[in-house]
Amino acid sequence: MDRKFVNGKVVVVTGAGGGIGRDIALAMAHDGAKVIVNDIGASLSGEGLSANPAQQVVDEIKASGGQAIANTDSVAEAVGASRIVEAAVDNFGRIDCVVNNAGILRDAFFHKMSAEDWNAVLMVHLYGAFYMSKAAALRFKEQASGSLIHMTSTSGLIGNLGQANYSAAKLGITALSKSIALDMQKFNVRSNCIAPFAWSRMISSIPVKNEEQQARVDKIKLMTPAKIAPLAVYLASDAAREVNAQVFAVRNNEIFLMSQPRPVRSVHRSEGWSPESIEVHAMPALKSGFFPLDRSADVFSWDPV
Repeated sequence: MDRKFVNGKVVVVTGAGGGIGRDIALAMAHDGAKVIVNDIGASLSGEGLSANPAQQVVDEIKASGGQAIANTDSVAEAVGASRIVEAAVDNFGRIDCVVNNAGILRDAFFHKMSAEDWNAVLMVHLYGAFYMSKAAALRFKEQASGSLIHMTSTSGLIGNLGQANYSAAKLGITALSKSIALDMQKFNVRSNCIAPFAWSRMISSIPVKNEEQQARVDKIKLMTPAKIAPLAVYLASDAAREVNAQVFAVRNNEIFLMSQPRPVRSVHRSEGWSPESIEVHAMPALKSGFFPLDRSADVFSWDPV
């Protein structure tokens, strides 16, 4: 019999009505977890509501012999996040893991980005991750155990065009995760991030205007959301008890441990600095360590394995 990594655990997966969230929810259930499938059923940009996506995933889980319930509360509101956690406790008696996966996209070049589009994306991604993590943290503290898994993105870790709102939210999530890990480690609570490469509804919004862009999209289509799920299941399990405050990327059959900011080079002058000495000494000495204006596709430039 296959080992069940999360057997008996209660796992909330937000944004689980499709794409990466759906595959994580299915994988958690397959490995023995009781799953709260959360999704408001909105469009890619966050409009509209429907209970169907979440319920369809629940039906799939139950048809395979698993246990799951659907939830349509919004993670972008503190009261909604609290209700999601309460649904887990009310139906299954506890909560062991939250996968912060819910998200929307409202891409635009920075000079064209509206305050509304900025706020909407941050509310779902960054505020949603905070609200969900905070609602679960009190339960985790009481039971002295718990795992938080946050979906970040190389758009934030590295950079991308036309995604200032999304990139800021995703990089903010990595800092949030690290802070949670530091504050909650004494309660045996872990917090880690995954930056997924996978073809999903969010990625499908990438514009295709030439052969180069089409080739990039064709490569991404090879990377299915199901490839992300095994790492999420592992991080939710007791087998990952010593894995905390890390940022991973998953690209098809590859798993990467991503770097975190650390000093690269340094210069000093005993008498201190002036704008002139910075110009002639500091910047020339530091320049060889400057990072270029890379995008995610520039750094991950080879074909997925």
